[in-house]
Amino acid sequence: MNDLASFMMNHDILQKGMYISRVDGDVVTYDIRMKRPNKGDYLDNGAIHTFEHLFATYVRSGPLSDSIIYVGPMGCRTGFYFIVRDTISHAQAIKLVQESFAFIRDFDEPEIPGAKHEQCGNYLNHDLVGAQLVAADMCKVLENWTVEKLQYEE
Repeated sequence: MNDLASFMMNHDILQKGMYISRVDGDVVTYDIRMKRPNKGDYLDNGAIHTFEHLFATYVRSGPLSDSIIYVGPMGCRTGFYFIVRDTISHAQAIKLVQESFAFIRDFDEPEIPGAKHEQCGNYLNHDLVGAQLVAADMCKVLENWTVEKLQYEE
């Protein structure tokens, strides 16, 4: 079995933020870390679910949508993966994530996109307020994020 690069990162020192997890040809995987690993504070399932619906809807509805491959939560419940084609620069990716999180923080529509019974496999498991609290926190974390900060600290 191969050692996966993401498992080789020392999670004990990982801070909240946005990082380049890996680059595979023309595909870039960003690690958007919303909680400190192994500190006992994790994303709640309902908040993750709502965050996923809103994050995916926002990034797939804009001018860069053709370059978006995937938005999804980490199994450890400490963040999200954001996978894009390299037609999006790192600076554009940061800006898009910042805009997405502001969209989630400020979301005030009566329905969460894609959260109806016929659209979602667990349509009752949503927590808009929880998602908004995480988004508000991450808006502060990423407020002055730069391309230079995308590298994991060692």
